[in-house]
Amino acid sequence: MTSSPASASPRIRIGSAPDSWGVWFPDDPRQVPWRRFLDEVSAAGYEWIELGPYGYLPTDPARLADETGSRGLSVSAGTVFTGLHHGPDVWERTWAHVAGIAALTRAMDAGHLVVIPSFWRDDKTGEVREDRVLTAEQWRHLATQTERLAREVRDRYGLRVVVHPHADTHIDTEENVARFLDATDPDLVSLCLDTGHYAYCGGDSVELIETYGERIGYLHLKQVDPEVLAQVVAAEVPFGPAVARGVMCEPPGGVPALEPVLAAARRLDVDLFAIVEQDMYPCPPDRPLPIARRTRDYLRSCGRP
Repeated sequence: MTSSPASASPRIRIGSAPDSWGVWFPDDPRQVPWRRFLDEVSAAGYEWIELGPYGYLPTDPARLADETGSRGLSVSAGTVFTGLHHGPDVWERTWAHVAGIAALTRAMDAGHLVVIPSFWRDDKTGEVREDRVLTAEQWRHLATQTERLAREVRDRYGLRVVVHPHADTHIDTEENVARFLDATDPDLVSLCLDTGHYAYCGGDSVELIETYGERIGYLHLKQVDPEVLAQVVAAEVPFGPAVARGVMCEPPGGVPALEPVLAAARRLDVDLFAIVEQDMYPCPPDRPLPIARRTRDYLRSCGRP
């Protein structure tokens, strides 16, 4: 994201994403068509969007620019999934996945690439893929390979990597997020703080912003239903089925409260994107738009434009 001129006040730019329309996959019959998403996110009053899963929106830059531009939309970021704790052996496969998404993100004049760690258990079936606790060597791989990725993405595409702590990954709890941040170069690696995922894993978003403010490069605004969360944690329900149970809920009905999060973010005195994401895959096609409109109104009541 381009910095504001010195004379301008830092801004928090509010946007949304395909995730808030129940989109998790490039192609799924239970998801709304991409044209409907673009029509409705614009109708809900948003001007910024993320690309979502690569291949859901058109991947031809000229076509995507036409489709978004005609609706008054701009792109804030692309998203990739990585398993960098596996070390150098997965680099070529990782870069093959990242490069195309980074190129499209740059072509859309966006400035960020959201990096989500791979899941230790399948988010649909609950099958455990690997140990949920990393070894010391895997932590070293995660740190060094993330720095390598951030450097390559910056040098080749001019994008800023923002790593997204996520439920059912190895970067999840307060302890693991702090360990990751302490092990990585702040000049290369920033954080995409997802308020819902961080609360899901027991974290306090305001405390994180106040403690690691210089590392906060991007926000995802999301809330969890504390009653549903208690149930899914007690039953060790995987993230995907937990979402289907309604663990992520419409603001302001859950936690964390977003007004103090936004207030803490404003105190950082930097430009930030704050992208609304309400995980609800799968969902009825008529459900997302009314929620998106109400959420936009709620954020205006929090003092955001």
